[in-house]
Amino acid sequence: MLYFVPTPIGNIEDISLRALKVLKSSQIVLCEDTRVAKKLFLLLNLSFKEKRFFSLHSHNEKEFLSKIDPSFFDKEVVYVSDAGMPAISDPGCELVKFCMEKNIKYEVLPGANALLLGYASSGFCDTQFLFFGFLPHKGKERERALQKALFNGYTTIVYESPHRLEKLLKEIKKAAPSRRLFLIKEATKLYEEKFFGTAQEILSSLSERKIKGEWVVVIEKSEETVKSAVTKEDILKLNIPKKEAAKLLSKISGLNPKECYNLILKEKC
Repeated sequence: MLYFVPTPIGNIEDISLRALKVLKSSQIVLCEDTRVAKKLFLLLNLSFKEKRFFSLHSHNEKEFLSKIDPSFFDKEVVYVSDAGMPAISDPGCELVKFCMEKNIKYEVLPGANALLLGYASSGFCDTQFLFFGFLPHKGKERERALQKALFNGYTTIVYESPHRLEKLLKEIKKAAPSRRLFLIKEATKLYEEKFFGTAQEILSSLSERKIKGEWVVVIEKSEETVKSAVTKEDILKLNIPKKEAAKLLSKISGLNPKECYNLILKEKC
């Protein structure tokens, strides 16, 4: 049996009674970093000398699972990431898929998650939101991802490191200067702080201090959305078969290909 166990994102007292019970009874511990996992056991006053620890992270997940036999999970096995909920911007998803494919019993325990904590703390009361995790670090990929995060019509949540937070705020200031943001750093830890306002207002608040810790950034929803970079006119100008043009037009219009084909025939007449 495999248990996915969320671990505290800061305050060690956020561990649940059920998580303590599962960690205590486990025989095998799969974890991102064995040193971090053993430190967690020490902080929780749990013995780990007779347990076997295996490192399972985003760089070795697929390779590890390709070499393991399902009988490995006949014992009590737990998976913990360094902090928070496994498989949410943390390793664990490939392990879930492996269990499903091999018919291995598994259970995910509820627990600490920075994404939900940030959203619940933001004061943005929409019932729908999007989670982008960490944006690409640079280049066109980052530009495109940021545009999607800013102009999708939903409250949007991203994670950001202390090294790129100022850069992110300046990018948002340029692209959406009036948009309101909620930021929380070091959630549940001793030096937790919250910030609310426009990107410029938050930059001013941070100007005299050194930016540290991990950040959750909640972006107020926009009324406008990113428009398609390709228009109907662009497609009609292409020297391609009408059926192919209809398929492309269908992707940007929401109409079915047959309707698009008829529209193209009318345009070409």
